[in-house]
Amino acid sequence: QVQLVESGGGLVQAGGSLRLSCPASGRTLSRYNMGWFRQAPGKEREFVAAISWSGGSTNYLDSVKGRFTISRDNAKNTVYLQMNGLKPEDTAVYYCAAERNYSEVLRTRAVFYDYWGQGTQVTVSS
Repeated sequence: QVQLVESGGGLVQAGGSLRLSCPASGRTLSRYNMGWFRQAPGKEREFVAAISWSGGSTNYLDSVKGRFTISRDNAKNTVYLQMNGLKPEDTAVYYCAAERNYSEVLRTRAVFYDYWGQGTQVTVSS
C-alpha cells in the first residue's frame, strides 16, 4: 500500500504561485509513475501533469504548459507541482496519484492510477 498526502494548497490571487507537495509512505515511489489531477465543482476529474519513475519524462495538460512544473525527489519519496501564473480557472481540488509503472509511458487517464491522496484545495481569486 502507498499512502499519499497532498499539501500546499490555499487561496491565491490570479497571477500568484503555489507549490503542492505529495510525500508518500508505505512504499518507495521510485518505481511508480506519478500524476497530478484536479477536480472543480460539477466537473469531472482531469489530468494535470505526470512524471515518470525516473523523472526523465513529463506530460502536461495543454492549458497548464509553461505555467506548471511537475518534479519528484525519490530520495524524499515526494512529488511536487509548482504552479505559477495561476488563473481562476485553475481553482479545484488537486490530487496526486501513483501508478505501478516502471516505464517512461505516462498515463493521462485516472483509471490507470492505483493510489490516490485525499486532495488539497486550490482557490484562485480574480
